[in-house]
Parts: sequence; structure tokens; C-alpha cells
Amino acid sequence: MPQLREQVTHELSKQPGIFAVAFKDLATGKQLLIREREVFHAASTMKTPVMIEVYKQAAQHKLALSDSVTIKTEFKSIVDGSTYSLHATEDSDTNIYKEIGTKRTLEALVYDMIIVSSNLATNLVIERVGAPNVTQTMRDLGANDIQVRRGVEDNKAFAQGLNNTVTAYDLMVIFDRIATGKAVSPQASKAMIVTLLDQKFNDAIPGKLPKDVKVAHKTGSITGVRHDSGIIFLPDGRKYVLVLLSKDIKDDKTATAAMATVSEMIYKYVKQE
Repeated sequence: MPQLREQVTHELSKQPGIFAVAFKDLATGKQLLIREREVFHAASTMKTPVMIEVYKQAAQHKLALSDSVTIKTEFKSIVDGSTYSLHATEDSDTNIYKEIGTKRTLEALVYDMIIVSSNLATNLVIERVGAPNVTQTMRDLGANDIQVRRGVEDNKAFAQGLNNTVTAYDLMVIFDRIATGKAVSPQASKAMIVTLLDQKFNDAIPGKLPKDVKVAHKTGSITGVRHDSGIIFLPDGRKYVLVLLSKDIKDDKTATAAMATVSEMIYKYVKQE
């Protein structure tokens, strides 16, 4: 482990910016933690907590995954209740904008929120479950620093520093819960893993891993920020959790490549254990 820490630290030190790492081997309980409590802008990593909240409220019969939600692009700012709009040009998911005025199931919105990181789907889901409820559920799971305050593109809130934030440690905690069947229920955890396995953005954690290694994960990026977080499943049945966060990065491509290299180092470490 000290050797792994040295390798990882050396690799990340080549990049401008600040990096955090949280790794946990679920078989041995061994961990590698670097800046694990440092607070980062969540970007789209907060969509995993939102997904957990949907499954929790479904288990409480407050909603159903089959519920219909009307697709709209206008939402209210948490600052003063004024309206702001989402646009296809600012979203990684443009298809949903062709369906404005039609209905989709909550389950379909959650799926797109995770696999293509749809901002519009995210805001529709958050409006349904309530951001404060998401944060409270994180506390109940033992993630004490994740803050889910709002939907995406609420620029008035952004200007006031009212952002969604995460730490590598907290994301490790919630992915550990999902991996061990303790996020809501074993059935809900399994369903969430199935969705996370369909992730379309695979250049960080899975970037340099063999094809027979499966990664159930959620990425996040905004200018200067690149994250990845998830569960890695080895062909022999072992699994581990890995969270890689960054901020103040100068070159997105080289930072992502460095994260892929770190992921590969950790995979090789687990494999030889």
C-alpha cells in the first residue's frame, strides 16, 4: 500500500491542479485515501445521490419509478424563485429537448441522468424528490459532507457560491453502500448498479482497464473539474470502490489520462493481492 500511494501521488503530481483519491477494496477493507475530505464542486457526481433518493422514496411509496413526468425546460432558482431555463446546447443529452411537452417515466429520466448525464432529466428528478431530501439521505448513509442544494444551471445560485459539493470520502461511502446492497435495499442497490454499468463516458476509471473488468460509475465535469466515481468488478468476483476527483486542472485530456493511469495502478494492485 505505501508503494501504491507513492506511485499514485507521483502520477498525479505531474498534473497542474488538485486531486483527491478514495479507494476501498471491499474484500480486504484496505483503503488508499488522498485529500479524501477536501471539498470539490460536485459537477455531475451528485446525480448518484439523486438516484439513491429516488429509490428511497419509491421504497417509502412516496413515488413510483413508473410515474410520468412532463418534460419542460424551466425551473425555479433556489436563490429567489425566479425562473431559469435549460438549453440543449449546454447539455450532454440533446435528445430529451425534442420531447418537451411529452411525458417520460421517472425511471427513464433517472437512467438518462446517469448514463448520458442528462442535465434536464436531472432537474426534473430533483424537482420531484427535493434537493434537501437528497442531502438528508446522504447523512443517513454516513456521507456527512455531500451537499445537494439545487439542480443544474441555476446561475444565480452559482454566482452566490450555492453549489452542490462532494468529497472523495463521501462518494466512496455511498458507492460502498450500493456495492454491498445497503443503499435502500439489496434490490434497489442492484438496480442502481445495472444503470451505472451502462455509463457512456468511459475514459477515466475504465479508460485503461481490461475489457472483462466491469465499471459501474458516474462521472462529472465542468471547466477545470473532472471526476469519476464508482464500483469496479473483477472477473473473479472481487470488487472495489474508486473515486477520483480533480479541480483547477488546466488540460482536461491530460488530467483524464492521468486518472485512467491511476485507475490502472489500483487495478494492478488489487489483482496481485
